[in-house]
Amino acid sequence: MPTQKLYAGAKLREMRTRLTLTQKDFASKLGVSLPYLNQMENNNRPVSTTVVLALAQEFGLDVTELSTGDSERLVSDMREALADPVFAEMVPPLADLRLTASNAPALARAFIELHRAYRQTHERLASLDEALGRDDARIQTSPWEEVRDFFHYCDNYIDAVDHAAESFAAQGEIRKCATEALQAVGVSVEYADLEQIRHYDPEQKLLRLSTRTVPETQLFQLLLQVALLRQNALLEATLDFARFYSDEARAIAKIGLANYFAGAALMPYGAFLTAARDCRHDLERLSTRFGASVEQVAHRLSTLQRPGAKGIPFFFVRVDQAGTITKRHSATRLQFARFGGACPLWNVHRAFETPGRFLRQLAETPDGVRYISLARDVSKTGGSFGAPVRRYAIALGCEIRHADALVYADNLDVGNAHSYEPIGISCRICERKDCHQRSVPPLERQLSVNTDERGVLPYQVG
Repeated sequence: MPTQKLYAGAKLREMRTRLTLTQKDFASKLGVSLPYLNQMENNNRPVSTTVVLALAQEFGLDVTELSTGDSERLVSDMREALADPVFAEMVPPLADLRLTASNAPALARAFIELHRAYRQTHERLASLDEALGRDDARIQTSPWEEVRDFFHYCDNYIDAVDHAAESFAAQGEIRKCATEALQAVGVSVEYADLEQIRHYDPEQKLLRLSTRTVPETQLFQLLLQVALLRQNALLEATLDFARFYSDEARAIAKIGLANYFAGAALMPYGAFLTAARDCRHDLERLSTRFGASVEQVAHRLSTLQRPGAKGIPFFFVRVDQAGTITKRHSATRLQFARFGGACPLWNVHRAFETPGRFLRQLAETPDGVRYISLARDVSKTGGSFGAPVRRYAIALGCEIRHADALVYADNLDVGNAHSYEPIGISCRICERKDCHQRSVPPLERQLSVNTDERGVLPYQVG
C-alpha cells in the first residue's frame, strides 16, 4: 500500500503563528524557499521529509502532531452529514471534503454544526404538538452532543487536567491521598448500603459511597469528588476555554472533566504508559496493577496523546445491546457514526454472545486501512437481587502496524489479507457493493434493480 502524502498546511500556519515568525523567517529555519513554504501552507504541496526533520530538530516538534487525525475526523463527520437524503445529488467529491478539512477546518465544523441543528429541528417538528404546548419550545444544540464533540476534537486528552491528576497521584497511596484530601476541607467519607453510587451532602460535608458497587467504582467515585472539590478552579478554567453554548452542556462537561481527573489519577500518565508498554497492553494485567476496571483501562489507553510522550493511537467505543454508541473516541483514522449504530460486522456486537471473554478481530475499512480490534462485554450490576443489570460491550483497537506492541495480536495471521473482515462506518457512506448486512443503500452510488433476480440484497450497487 503506497504511503499517504502528508498535507498539513493549517498546522504549519498555526505553528508559525505560535512562534511569531514571518513566512520568510520560518522558511529560512526550515531550509526551504519562501514560495515552497507558501505552497505547503496552502496544501498545494505535501510536507516533505526534509521539512519534518527540520521541524523536529529546529523546534523540537513532536512530528506526530502534524497528523493527529483532525482532518480525517472532519472528513468522516462531513461525509456522514452529507449522507442525509436532504442533500440528494449535491454531494461533493471526497477530494473536495479533504481539501475543506485541511484548508478550512472551522468552515467544516460550522457545516457539521449546521447539519446537526437541522436534524434537531426535524426531530422537533416530528413532535410539534408537544413543542407548541411549551413555553420554552425552541431549537437548541443537544448539550450531550456538544460535550461529546468537545472531547472528540480535543483528542480525548486534556493536558492541564491530566498533569494535575498525575501530580496528585504522586503524593502516595491513591485511596489514602483521596480520603485525606477531602478531610482537609472538612469532608467525611462514609461507606453505606445505598442505591445511589455516590451521594454528597454539601451542607453536612458528607460523602457517602455505595457498598453495593465494586471497589474499583468506589475508588473512582472518591477521586471524582476530589476533582469537584479540590480541583474546581482548574475545571472551571477549562470550561471557560471550551465556551459551551448552554449551562446544561457546561454542567455535563464538568462531570466529564471530573471523571477524566479520576481516571488520570487512578492511572497516572507516565506510570500507566510505561506499564502498558511493558505488558504489551494486556488489559487484565493493567486492571490488576492499577486497581481499575477493564473498561476504565481501555478508556485510559485511548487518552494517551500527550505531546512528546504519546502512546499507541487507539480507538475506543462502548455500545449498548441495541447497538447504539454510548461512548466513542478515535485517535486513529477509524471514525464512528455520529448517528445510529456501529457496523454490524464489527466484533463488538458479538461480545454480548460470549460474556467474560475477549474477542479478537482483524478488520479492514473501505479505505484499505487494517486494524486489530478487541471486544468484550461489560456488565454493571445493580448490587442487589432484582436490581437492573446494565450491559454494554466495549471495543479497543489500533492500526495493524502497531500489532507487535499488543499481546492480543499473538498467533493472529496478520500478514494474510484473507484474515481481515470487511467493516465500515455507516451504511449510507460505506462503499462496499456486496455487504450481506447492508441496511440501506450507499448514497453516492447508482442502484440497479432487476425484478427477475434476487440476491442477498434486493438491488445491485453500481
